[in-house]
Amino acid sequence: MSAGAHQMTTEGIVECWREIGVSGDRSCPELEKHLHCRNCPTHAQIARKLLDRPLPPGYRDEWTQHFAGRNEKAPEGEEIDSVLIFRIGEEWLGLPAAICREIAEPRPVHSLPHRRSEAVRGIVNVRGELLICVSLPALLGIGAVSSSRSTERIAVFPRLVVTGEETRHVAFEVDEVHGLHSYRAHERSPVPATVGRSAASVVETMIAWNSRAVGCLDAGRLLDLIDRSIA
Repeated sequence: MSAGAHQMTTEGIVECWREIGVSGDRSCPELEKHLHCRNCPTHAQIARKLLDRPLPPGYRDEWTQHFAGRNEKAPEGEEIDSVLIFRIGEEWLGLPAAICREIAEPRPVHSLPHRRSEAVRGIVNVRGELLICVSLPALLGIGAVSSSRSTERIAVFPRLVVTGEETRHVAFEVDEVHGLHSYRAHERSPVPATVGRSAASVVETMIAWNSRAVGCLDAGRLLDLIDRSIA
């Protein structure tokens, strides 16, 4: 991508926060009152000016190509997949973006009467819709969900992921969500024999991400496994 797509003119805009604000020498007299530049009315006015700037030529098209994964250095015709990367316990998994419907804050899970399956935790209310909440650890045999990892300095937060087809949605809890990640066909690697039998039946391929191995789930197999668990 050319440098033009990354740069927007700031002519006529004084970036005071970089000079006398929190990113500068902190000599601004308003800091004592507002504590941080983001709380200052002047900062808000500058932000509005930045957002109101006209786009430079080619800016929109170049970013559209970037997020569509059509990098000019990519081999022609190479397949690109996109997954939502998340963590359950110590395992990092990738949910195909095509069946990822929503990422929500954790919700109370209400148990279902006469239901003894470990794979079905109960039901959750997501924006007024009652969804079955399944347990991926139980389905895939990957161990219990942990609330956090105390060894890391960055705080992580559990999330509720909603997945499924257009008219049938289910939810499952995860310990952490990274976000969407695109990868190319040549980045795929086989599923190792050390992956448990249940997980291996659903994990389609492995990819390397952030010095970690991520198991990318097969959409069809995962939804079939969920359907069987709640039948």
